[in-house]
Amino acid sequence: MFRHNALRCTVLLLLAAAALFQALTAGYFGLEILTEILILAILVLALDIAAGFGGMVSLCHGALMGVGAYAYAILSAKAGLSPPVAMAAALALTGGCAWVIGAICARSHGIYFIMATLAFGQMAYSYVFEAPVFGGDDGLGGIARLDLSLIGVDLNDSRSFALFCLAVLGAVYGASVLILRSGLGRSLAGVMHNEQRMRALGLTVWRVKADVFGLSGMIAGLAGVLAAQHVMYISPGLLSWTVSGEALVVVILGGLGTLVGPLVGAAAFVLLKHELSALTPHWHLVVGVILIAVVMSRANGIFGWIEACWGGRAERRAAKAVRKQKTKEVLSDA
Repeated sequence: MFRHNALRCTVLLLLAAAALFQALTAGYFGLEILTEILILAILVLALDIAAGFGGMVSLCHGALMGVGAYAYAILSAKAGLSPPVAMAAALALTGGCAWVIGAICARSHGIYFIMATLAFGQMAYSYVFEAPVFGGDDGLGGIARLDLSLIGVDLNDSRSFALFCLAVLGAVYGASVLILRSGLGRSLAGVMHNEQRMRALGLTVWRVKADVFGLSGMIAGLAGVLAAQHVMYISPGLLSWTVSGEALVVVILGGLGTLVGPLVGAAAFVLLKHELSALTPHWHLVVGVILIAVVMSRANGIFGWIEACWGGRAERRAAKAVRKQKTKEVLSDA
């Protein structure tokens, strides 16, 4: 079962404090970068639930994010639904699509699961790219943000929208922890460690995978809704497999199966992208070298390396305390 330790709580508090400080003090450009980090963090949390805790490495989460964005845009801008209703419907639709994908792919594993999800993502991308109702290659504009004027919040203001995204990320993180600590989360952990044994115990394995994938897809859809509201424009590129690939890179970079790690990875990836792109158009090469170094180090991403160092230090302190106690006992006996 997923648990927080002192290190994870400390890193979470530091990340939250840094994001809140940035949201309250940064200028327009800084707020745009912060919002980009927060939306990416929601997407990679969704992917970490499926891949890190369920072993379902997906290359269609970018497409699910795009489904959420397009569903919200169509329902709010063309169907005339109010933004809250359109948002709820978009999340339900994305979760349903993800559940179907999870149910179909549940009996495949490893590279076959990855390729199957990639195929679903590419089918969604091709359909949206060709269908006139979605605007084709031109995309869709005129997307409205939520209206929170009743509580005195104007989400058309960049600072208010960044704080709103931060609050949503906090809620999503809390919901992710509850999912992993629930009966469904414990079943998922059992399936990941020994699927045959769980099936022998009478668990409907495909249903567990489908349910978790559906919840993960719903969170990815939420990231898509926020991305659509952020830019107020969407295009088929949002469903491209490269979006899913970047999300997977961020999860690996931060720390697979830690929940906290993907948040660190999202911040590191976006900051590296913006800093390096100002120096060279080949910033992907630098990020690639960093990712290779992380993988070759055998640490579970940036946060995994921090946890390993923290654990090693704690073990050394414990060993030192044991030696000191033994020395005292020897001296007392003498």
